[in-house]
Amino acid sequence: MNDEHYIREAIRLAREGMEAGQGGPFGAVIVKDGQIIGQGCNQVLATNDPTAHAEVVAIRDACQHLGTFQLEGCTLYTSCEPCPMCLGAIYWARPARIVYACLHSDAAQAGFDDHFIYQQIEKPREQRSIPMHQSHRDEAWTVFEAWMEKGDKTLY
Repeated sequence: MNDEHYIREAIRLAREGMEAGQGGPFGAVIVKDGQIIGQGCNQVLATNDPTAHAEVVAIRDACQHLGTFQLEGCTLYTSCEPCPMCLGAIYWARPARIVYACLHSDAAQAGFDDHFIYQQIEKPREQRSIPMHQSHRDEAWTVFEAWMEKGDKTLY
């Protein structure tokens, strides 16, 4: 199988999920050693979960299948260039590569514009549209200190 086969599977999942009313027109598959080990379509509407984007659903599925939180040696195929949230999840999962079909500008044209998120990230915290306020840093820092001292931790 090649990239063409797997990207078409991601596109098929996007259409299937959209037609079933699960969410927007997005699909993703994760492949390792020529096998699909994770897949998903956007399920935001079906689950009332704003994080249930196709890529996140597929990452969760693949990690469960592999029994690990890393996707080393995997390729993520997605029907559209990942949004900022999905891109963050992808980088945490660490696949070898990403293959995508549509651009984020295509998604924007269809009503899924994530440009405002990129703009918010660039702003200082106090200028973002959702107010942010820091509180109890000293108390919370003690948990990080405990983590740094923990002998049996798993780094990721």
